[in-house]
Amino acid sequence: MRRLLSCAFLLATMLALPLPARAAEPVDLLLVLAADVSRSVDSEKFKLQREGYAAAIADKRVLEAIGAGRNHRIAVLFLEWSGFGNQKVVIDWTPIDGPKTAQEFGDRLLESPRSFADRTAISGGIDFAVAQFERSPFKAERHTIDVSGDGTNNAGRDVTLARDEALALGITINGLVILSERPLAWNPEHTNPPGGLANYYRNNVTGGPGSFVLEAKDFGSFGQAIVKKMIAEIADATMPEQRGIIAR
Repeated sequence: MRRLLSCAFLLATMLALPLPARAAEPVDLLLVLAADVSRSVDSEKFKLQREGYAAAIADKRVLEAIGAGRNHRIAVLFLEWSGFGNQKVVIDWTPIDGPKTAQEFGDRLLESPRSFADRTAISGGIDFAVAQFERSPFKAERHTIDVSGDGTNNAGRDVTLARDEALALGITINGLVILSERPLAWNPEHTNPPGGLANYYRNNVTGGPGSFVLEAKDFGSFGQAIVKKMIAEIADATMPEQRGIIAR
């Protein structure tokens, strides 16, 4: 009886112990795609972002860049952001290692409903994106946030503070600005600030080693800009001897 009780106690103790943490799976890059869905983003711009990202991630050149990495895969998360407190993960961390996973990611993206249509809190989008790295089941030396948007920060805290805190954690932030031919009637400097939106992003949003800002006017230029941007980001995450392969 005593032996039985001892076994029962030992079993109960073992069950009470926390399970060992599962080791994070290695990838060459952790990439958060953070898309603006504020109210200045009309249906055309919304479609441009969704279809552009879906097409770019399955692009042959992007997949070749991924395949050239040490681990031959990256992990991507897609989120949408709008006003203060309005941020949502649309597609959680997903490994991309070839045409199949890339196509599945793109299909899910095109099928997902729009999250918000509020003000423009770029700072909130950055803060939310930073938090996603902490819960990723994957690990990588490079952490990058891609912010796509069509206007300046007009809600939440100062965007430069959010940017600087992200950079201090070793995160790189790149920008893809969607240009507006017609300024907003009620707030023209929101989408067309003095000096241009790309310059605003360079000064206030982006930063980190090799960070950059690209401009897009339509679907064609947006898609090509994303492809160029993703190839550059993936190339930065590869071993030096592989960068020449990607650059060809």
